[in-house]
Formats: sequence, C-alpha cells, structure tokens
Amino acid sequence: MIYSEQLPILLMIFPLFAAFAISVTGVFHTRYCYPVAVCALIGSLYTSVGVLFEVLEKGVIHYRLGGWPPPFGIEYVIDYLNGLVLVVVSFVSLGAVIFSKESVKQELPDKIPQFYTLFVLLVTGLLGMTVTGDAFNLYVLLEISALATYALIAMGKGRAMFSSFIYVIMGTLGACFYLLGVGHLYIMTGSLNMGDLYTLMPDLYASHAILVAFLLILVGIWIKMAFFPLHGWLPNAYTYAPTATSCLIAPLMTKVSVYIMIRIMFSTFSPAFVFNTFAAANVIVWMAVAAIIGGSILALAQTDFKKMLTYLIVAEVGYMVGGIWLANRHGITGAILHIVNDALMTLCLFLVVGIIVYKTKGHQFNNMQGLYKKMPITMAAFTIGALSMIGVPPTAGFFSKWYLILGAIDSGQWSFMAALLFSSLVNAVLFFRVIEIGYFEPFADHHGHGHHDGAAIAIDEAPLSMLAPLVVVALSLIILGVYAGYIVTNVIQFAVPAGI
Repeated sequence: MIYSEQLPILLMIFPLFAAFAISVTGVFHTRYCYPVAVCALIGSLYTSVGVLFEVLEKGVIHYRLGGWPPPFGIEYVIDYLNGLVLVVVSFVSLGAVIFSKESVKQELPDKIPQFYTLFVLLVTGLLGMTVTGDAFNLYVLLEISALATYALIAMGKGRAMFSSFIYVIMGTLGACFYLLGVGHLYIMTGSLNMGDLYTLMPDLYASHAILVAFLLILVGIWIKMAFFPLHGWLPNAYTYAPTATSCLIAPLMTKVSVYIMIRIMFSTFSPAFVFNTFAAANVIVWMAVAAIIGGSILALAQTDFKKMLTYLIVAEVGYMVGGIWLANRHGITGAILHIVNDALMTLCLFLVVGIIVYKTKGHQFNNMQGLYKKMPITMAAFTIGALSMIGVPPTAGFFSKWYLILGAIDSGQWSFMAALLFSSLVNAVLFFRVIEIGYFEPFADHHGHGHHDGAAIAIDEAPLSMLAPLVVVALSLIILGVYAGYIVTNVIQFAVPAGI
C-alpha cells in the first residue's frame, strides 16, 4: 500500500481538508458539498482499513506529528483496540453521509454547506480522539467534536435548539472535569503523553492527587458518554436533531467515549491502579446495572420510536461500562466487541428512522403502520437490526452479549447478568411491538382510511442513496455475527490488557 507510513495522518487529513473545501465551495455551488464529503470519508475508510492491516502485520504504530518526539510533541498511537475503532468510526460515518443526501435536502435545504462542513469536522474530531496518544490533544479534539455536534443538533426544528443548549451545558461540564483531571496529572508528572504518563505514575499511585485526577477524568468521560444517571441531555438531543445528524452521533459519540475510558484506564493509568488502588469496580458495575435497567424501563414508556432508541443507547452504555469494570477477560472482550456491534446496530435502526421520517414526516409508532407491506426492504433491515439488539443468533448482538454474560459469571456479578437478560427481554417486547404495528396494523392513507388488502398497497421504498447503506449495514450485522470469533481471536484478544 502506497505511503503506508503516512496513513495515520492521512485518515484525518481527508475529512479536515474536506471541511475547508465544503465551507468555501459550498457558498457558490451547494451540489458539490455531498460528493466532497462522500469522497473524503471514502478516503478515511480506506486509510483506516490500511492502518488496521498495518497493525495486524507489524504491531503498534507510533506516528510523531512534525517529527517531534514525545512527550514534547504530539504522538498518534494506533494499536489493536483503536485500529478496530477507527474502522468502525470510518465505516459508520461513510454510511451516514451516503444516506444523508435526500434527508438533508428535505430537512435542511438552506443549510447544506453548513451541515456537511460540520459533519466532516465532527468525523475529524472522532478520528483524532481515537488515534491521539496525548491527553491534552484528546481534550482539544473532544471539544472540536463537541462544538460540531452542538451546531448539528441545533439545526433541527422544534425543541432542537433548547436540547442543544442543555447538551452544551452538560458537555462543557464534562470537558471541565476531564481537563481538571489532566491538569492534576501534568502537575504531578510534568507530561501529557499517555505512554509517558503510564511509565511515570506507578511511583505516584499512593498520591491522593492521582486518585482525584482519575476520578475527575472518569466523571468527565461519563458525562460525555451519557452514563446513567448523567444521561439527561442525550434523549432530547438525539431525538430532535436532524435525521442525518442522529444517524452519525447516535452510533458513534457514546462508543468513542467508551473507547476513551478504556484508553485512559489501561494506557494512561494501569489495570493494577484501576482495579486495586482505585478499587471501585463493584460500585461501578452496580451503576451499570442501574443504567441498563433504567434505560430499558424508560424506553418502555415511549410512544416515539426515535426517543425509544435513545433510551436504549443509555442501556447499551451500561452494557459496555459494566463489561469493562467486570475486570476479567470475558467482560472486557464483550465490551470491546459491543462497541463494534452496537455502533452498527444503532446505525441500522437510526437509518430506518431516517427513512420513516423521509416518507411519513414523523417518527411516532403510528407512523409505522403497514410499513412491512409498503417498504418491505426497509423493514426487513429493521428486523435484522431489532433481532441483533435483542441478541438473537447469528446476529452480531448475540455474541457480544454472550461474552458479557460469561464475564458476569466469571466475576460473580449475578446482578449484571440479570440486568443483561432483563434488557434483552425488554428489547424483545419493544421491537415486537413495533413489528406488530408495522406488520399487522393497516396503513392509513391521507384520507385516514385504512388499507386492509395487502395487494392494494403499492411498494414505496426510499431512494437508493438511503436504501443501499441501510441494506449494507443490516447485512454487516449478520456478517459480524458469523465472523465474531475471527475478530475476537485476531484483534480483540490483543486489545485486552495482559494479566487480566
């Protein structure tokens, strides 16, 4: 592969330069915004896959920006964990941007350049957060992503502006907690490079300042990932955001935040500090149990399909946080695999929401009446996403849940295992209710008359630019399930810290 040594920086250069290009050319020719964004994210996916293969062949990649050695310069570090996450971020971003064409034309016809500029800028931030090996640079990229997200959400209608404002407040609090924690680390060590911090801190683990630093960083990341009960900003922000925005932020923002938590725990601090010195694993697993149960019950109370999915995201965050803090190999393996699986499951379901909004102008349950007959391909993809969310084999969701359950058994955390099973049961109830509405309830025409004769309903699918990414993502859920063992054996097992 050409220029393989430059792949770590190229995967960020494509969307970053695209943001500048779109902001300039979009003023004069809005028709160029979409193709430029798509081409940039194709480039990012290509380089992300190339980086992952480089890691699989040669091991961990260290890339020094400007040639400056750490800790004086910023270093990108790509290993098995973030190599996998990079591919997920790039794949989801590309699927979301391809899907966005018709949706943005319908919902944001006068803001196309602004939307695509912010869209690719957000992807730049997410990719940067994933590759950086510098704790302060992570904060900068976190804020770039956050600012782009606030603006993308505020472009929506109705309560979008207020929801974005609440997100600004909570996001700023989360960033402040994180930055205060990093400040403590810098005062104690004189370094911001994560690898450097990892080697300097063992002699300081007894310090209360290091303990406070870790707690501050952890709380900041929890706010960013909407870990229950710090989730209050998420449901409205994701529900009232423009459809194309939701298709990007819902699958990725929480998952990248979970990745950051893992990176801080195991690559900046260490498993020994996290699980022995900090010693709060049991408390955090119980918090994860509360997140799973709370998110599931709140989802049950919804009549808005999109908002129901946002509460399921809260529950899914509990899956991943709990899996990491089980502190055993099966639990951490399940949590990392669930980052991949949940990103694609959430993308699949939000793409379905996007199509429903595009065709019916709403995302209430009653907007889904008769859709199995009217949009069979869309609803077939929805069914695959729903089965994966429930955890039905051979879909991807089953295998990550299986590892999480094994981890709960290994650590004796029966409450966490019960929460996982309870959540799967609730998911079954939720999605079979949607299936019942979509399959058995008649489609009502614009006069309010129900169609009981299936033959009388003409098939009316979404445009190909919306349908194609949905089908690809739905099929990928089955492919990921079939190859889950391969991913665990060849990638994830090397991402789990040694000795766990």
